[in-house]
Amino acid sequence: MSTSVAVIDYGMGNLHSVASALECAGAGEVVVTHDPKAIARADHVVFPGVGAIRDCMTEIRRLGCDRLLVDALADGNKPVLAICVGMQALLSHSEENGGVDTLGIIDGHVRFFGHEHRTTEGERLKVPHMGWNHVDQALDHPLWTGIPDHSRFYFVHSYWVDAADSALVAGTFDYGVTGAAALARDNLFAVQFHPEKSHDLGLRLLSNFLTWNGQC
Repeated sequence: MSTSVAVIDYGMGNLHSVASALECAGAGEVVVTHDPKAIARADHVVFPGVGAIRDCMTEIRRLGCDRLLVDALADGNKPVLAICVGMQALLSHSEENGGVDTLGIIDGHVRFFGHEHRTTEGERLKVPHMGWNHVDQALDHPLWTGIPDHSRFYFVHSYWVDAADSALVAGTFDYGVTGAAALARDNLFAVQFHPEKSHDLGLRLLSNFLTWNGQC
């Protein structure tokens, strides 16, 4: 049976690149929408995001996408994938834009790398963190199937997720700090990197998502 996917649309970022990648990964139908009925009908839901968190949160709340996401998560049989700012929006608070309260679905904070970000050896690191970075798998999860540990994925971000509960961290990256590259809880999987920009392994993760039943 082909899988239908709803990509939650709150007007931020190139959502159609995510939709195209899902189609390449084998989705039967992909709709980019904030229509509650379309999201309720979909087998799987994707919550992406690009841009400043304050603007994202304004549109998420204005369009009711926060309620749509909560409803999707409440259906334990509907797998949900959050990407980049979509992942950051799940946390309690972000340091971006002078400090913004986010959705509070997962306890923790989104922290700024800093203008003088350096390695532990003192080497200067560029911010935003933009490019390929290794991801170390911290949990055995169905979305890592067929993806070797320490594989590289594509990141674009100036802020990183510091989750309060380390048991929810499914993968980590190192860029002067060790941050959450992926979070997992029940039918939710969230990634800081962009699978749609991560070539074959990104498509493999999306393919794993499409065949995932939401159970760990």
